[in-house]
Amino acid sequence: MSELIIINNEFMGKGNDELGKTLTGVFLRKLWAQEKKPDTIILYNSAVKLIAEGSEVLDAMDGLYSSGADILACGTCVDFYNLKNSIKIGRVSNMEEICSLLMQAEKVITI
Repeated sequence: MSELIIINNEFMGKGNDELGKTLTGVFLRKLWAQEKKPDTIILYNSAVKLIAEGSEVLDAMDGLYSSGADILACGTCVDFYNLKNSIKIGRVSNMEEICSLLMQAEKVITI
């Protein structure tokens, strides 16, 4: 089964950003610890910062990537946040590929 997770913000949920940042870190580390990992993780908007130099969750993102999860960052978002030379994990993609992956996935979870 093809499972895809979309993360659309560096902060999980709406409200306090510090709490949202903590929740994102806890979520990613718990996901990394799961026996079953997602096939693909797509990052867009400020979520692309999660795989950039200085991210506090690079360990979890690297662990997920090393476990076989394909990690894609939206290229438009990477450019917007001026992170082109700072991406450390995964790869930069585009909306054409992202749309294709979404339409092929059997299960999509948005965080």
